[in-house]
This record gives sequence, C-alpha cells and structure tokens, in this order.
Amino acid sequence: MQSLKELYKIGIGPSSSHTIGPERIAEFVLEKYPDSSFKVVLYGSLSLTGKGHGTDRVLKKVLGEKTEIIFDNSVAIKELPHPNTLDVFVYKDGTQINKIRASSVGGGSIKIDGVEFKESARVYKHSTFSDIKKYVNEKSIRLCDYVYQTEPDIKDYLMQIWSVMKNSVESGLKKSGTLPGGLNVAKKAKYIYESTDIFVRDSLLRNKLTCAYALAVAEENADNGTIVTAPTCGASGVLPAVLYYAYKNEHVSEQVIIDALATAGLIGNIVKTNASISGAECGCQAEIGTACSMAAAGIGEIYSLSVDQIECAAEVAMEHNLGLTCDPVLGLVQVPCIERNTMAAMRAFDSFCVAYYLAPMRKIPFDVIVKTMYETGKDLNHKYLETARGGIAKHYKINQKD
Repeated sequence: MQSLKELYKIGIGPSSSHTIGPERIAEFVLEKYPDSSFKVVLYGSLSLTGKGHGTDRVLKKVLGEKTEIIFDNSVAIKELPHPNTLDVFVYKDGTQINKIRASSVGGGSIKIDGVEFKESARVYKHSTFSDIKKYVNEKSIRLCDYVYQTEPDIKDYLMQIWSVMKNSVESGLKKSGTLPGGLNVAKKAKYIYESTDIFVRDSLLRNKLTCAYALAVAEENADNGTIVTAPTCGASGVLPAVLYYAYKNEHVSEQVIIDALATAGLIGNIVKTNASISGAECGCQAEIGTACSMAAAGIGEIYSLSVDQIECAAEVAMEHNLGLTCDPVLGLVQVPCIERNTMAAMRAFDSFCVAYYLAPMRKIPFDVIVKTMYETGKDLNHKYLETARGGIAKHYKINQKD
C-alpha cells in the first residue's frame, strides 16, 4: 500500500476526482510542456459531471483560459481504462506534438500512461486487514503503531491534516447563504449548530453536533473551500465530524486524535488498494462507505477498542452502505452528497457501538466486505456511477419547479 500522504490530501473542493486529480494532471503536463497550448478531451464521468464539478474551471486555471475543453460523451464508459479518463493534446506553434492519456482514479490520485510517480511506490508491506491484524497481534501493538513503524515521519503530516480538518469544521459553522452552482442549496451547518437544544439525551445531542460538523465540512467542500480528502472530497465531512466531536465535546487530546487519523487512514488505504474509493467506478458506497468505515475505526481507536472490535466497526459501517449510488443532481457535489456526509458520520458512531458489544460474534471479515463492495460497484448500472443520469439526479430535474 502507498503512504497515507497519498490518501489524505489537502485540496480545494468540490471533487477530488474531478478537480484535484485533473489539476494534478494539468500541472504535470504544463511542467513538461511549459511553452505550449492545449486541448483537453474529457470522457466518461468527467464528461458527464465535469461542468458541475468544476473540471473545466480547474483545467483552464492551470493550462490557461484559452485551453479548449471538450466534453465527449460518445465513448462508452466500459471502453475506457477508467471512468474518469481524459486526453491532453499538446500543441506547439499550432502543430500537435503529443497526446497524453491520463485517469483521475479517486481521492485525487492519478495515472498517466507511461509515467511512474514516486508517490505511487509501495510503502506498507501488507495490503489486507487480515495480514495487518496478524502482524499487530504478533507484535502486541495497535493499528496506529503499525502506521508509525511503517512511516516514522507521518505524525507531523497527520497533525497538518488535523489542523485543516479543524479549520474546515470551524469555518463552515460560521457561514450562511447559498451554495454556488444553480441549485440554491442553503448552508445549514450554522443553523443547526446554533439552534436551541431540545434534546435531553446525550446521544441525541451528539447526533445534532456531529450532523452540524459534517455539514460544515461538506458545505465548505461544495463552496470550493479547503478540505482534506478522507478519502475523497465528496466524503470529506464524515471523518472530521466524528474527530471534532471527540476533540471538542469529549475533550479527547490531539495526540489521540492523531492516532485515530492513523488507524482510519489504514482502513481507507486498504479499500483504496483492494477495491476503489472512486464514485465514478463503484458508486457512493466507495466514497461515503469508505469514509464511514474510516470514521468508525477512528472512533474505535479513540476509545481503545481491540483490533477485532475496530475491524468489526469498519466492516459494519461499510456493509450498511453497500449499493449506495452516486447520483449528484446537476453534477454538483451537493444533493444528495452533503446530507450523506451527515448520515455516514452518525452511522459511524452506531457501527462503533455495535462492534463494541458484538465483535466476538461477528461473521464477516473486513477484507470480505471490501471485496463485496468492489464487486457491487462493478455491477451497478452506469447511470448510478457519477454520471447524473439516474436516481435522484434524473428525477429531481424532471420534477423541479423552480
């Protein structure tokens, strides 16, 4: 598996696969061909939801406003190497000198034909939860310790990640108004956070605050703010919400939060390595489902659950997101994306509670649920794979009255 630095990335929303990934591709091309002009052809999900996600905007920001962007829907997604594929045509004095094919494979990670990236190197010697569990049990260490052994310098980076996560929560809680893009979606985090509490039970108050924190980050993402891919921009509100609740409301130390980030990152890395975190490839289950698993595992680390209990929490969280479709209305990362962050954050706490009691009686290993998610994603109709051609994206436009 790759470094956690390739999973947790600091970037600008609203989409890791449609903005951060293409931006990285464009920066690579511009560095290689600095005095050139360009044409970019977007295929698959990039062509169908690239407008709403801001793909053309970020490409022109890097390559120049005169760059021609073509949204090509004529190529069947099954014929592409990845649903987020693009071609960059390079011109010098009006003559084409090269064509570069690249893919944005999820979470801001990219692949460019014929190019080996240093950050893509394998860092972790294990790639499945079962192998990692065997190792940590033999060494009598925690999952976060395994991360620190493998990446001795990762704590400072995780502290940077946590700082951005905190800022994205706190910034989002202060803002009101509507999000850009044409749907006129109201920002709700501030309203919920400041609303009068009618809850008398701690668990209900926790849900209210977790919901507000998740909304805050997801709204920052939709408003082109700075967030952390965890594992993606579209699912960036889930993990910060549960960590911020633990930090702010349960007074958990930042060192324990860093341990939780390490453990959560390990879970996300396993999914990214053995399946996918791309909504265009496997639906929202790959993004929100993975984020929910990461958050559940992170909570487990905070409260010192055993390795088996943490595995159970991550498995339960993913299992109950299986089949979740990616159907963004108007191709924006807003409806239903933002609310899904809140639901996954609350479900992470539920998964933690289930695992605390039932881990000894569970049947399904985390590796099995990861494989199941990947196969489920491959079986989903392309309408539900970030194309905005099915589900809520289809029916909202039909019934929209404003």
